[in-house]
Amino acid sequence: MTVNASVEALALRPSGAPSTTYDAATLAVLAAMEEAAEKHLDAIRPHNTKRGYANDWALWQEFHGWLAQRTGQALPLTAVTKGTLVGFVVWLDTIKIAAPNSIDRRITGVTVTARGLGVEVPKAATVAARQALKPMKNDPERMARGRGKAAAVTPEQLRQMNAAVTDGLTGLRDRALWLMAFGIAGRSAEVAELRADTITHVSQGLEVHVPAVKGRPPRDVVVHYGKNPDTCPVRAWLTWRAAAGITTGPAFLPITVHGRLGDRALSPEAVREIIARSAERAGVAVRLTGHSMRAGFITTSRKAGKREEKIREQSGHAENSPAFWGYIREADKWTDAASEDIGL
Repeated sequence: MTVNASVEALALRPSGAPSTTYDAATLAVLAAMEEAAEKHLDAIRPHNTKRGYANDWALWQEFHGWLAQRTGQALPLTAVTKGTLVGFVVWLDTIKIAAPNSIDRRITGVTVTARGLGVEVPKAATVAARQALKPMKNDPERMARGRGKAAAVTPEQLRQMNAAVTDGLTGLRDRALWLMAFGIAGRSAEVAELRADTITHVSQGLEVHVPAVKGRPPRDVVVHYGKNPDTCPVRAWLTWRAAAGITTGPAFLPITVHGRLGDRALSPEAVREIIARSAERAGVAVRLTGHSMRAGFITTSRKAGKREEKIREQSGHAENSPAFWGYIREADKWTDAASEDIGL
């Protein structure tokens, strides 16, 4: 921070703060203390918090892209104002269907990141954003978003989603994405990290390397050809790969409104959005999330009689995972039920 920047910061002191004039040497020391404080706070900030702030800022960038498409004017990311921050809240609520508590955390993440970049975020902006959020927190339906375990997708729902897929490159990508997520029992973050050059086509189907994410170990899985061409992950992947001309790099890429491919991998949030949007377009009765493909694979595979250890190999669950055994219990619920054929 320069001396001039320090002077400007003092000029922007909160209303009612005492007016103090410092000489250049004092300002230099104060500036150095500010910089040291920022470094210290960053050093002690938990890794998960930093990762969360990075995700918040990625969403802020996505919001600005969405806004630019509609206004024809790209605003700088540093424009954290009352208008943009309230717009961000409304966008998260209506476009991303985010839970109010999640939106609250996003507000914090964006403002903290912006301040770390030297942006002066007006207090009026954060106050207005949380005023816009307040009625959302009083809405039971909104507050219920994201609660409970994800609905497990069924093969019938996958066929329903396939029937509603859009034409063009985006439709090919979306179908390949959610069928691949199902086929590898993948988390959204894992699907986002898949690479085209580590998905190998063999006679039986695909050999897929699922990379390590969030400290979880990598795994290698196989995805067989499906009997139904409309919901076969192998055919869907090969069709998308050929249409997009992908041989290396990220397996799934963003696509502009003009049909041009981006060069960076989709984010986990984008993966979740594609799955949710595809299900909603198809009129699927339950709300599907990114985790629905993973849950759906486990329950579907179990109902088909697959062994627990083989399912765990595909999903990467630990042997004693409560989540895994919860899926197995759900799948086995009607198998040899205690109330079946007992003379009633």
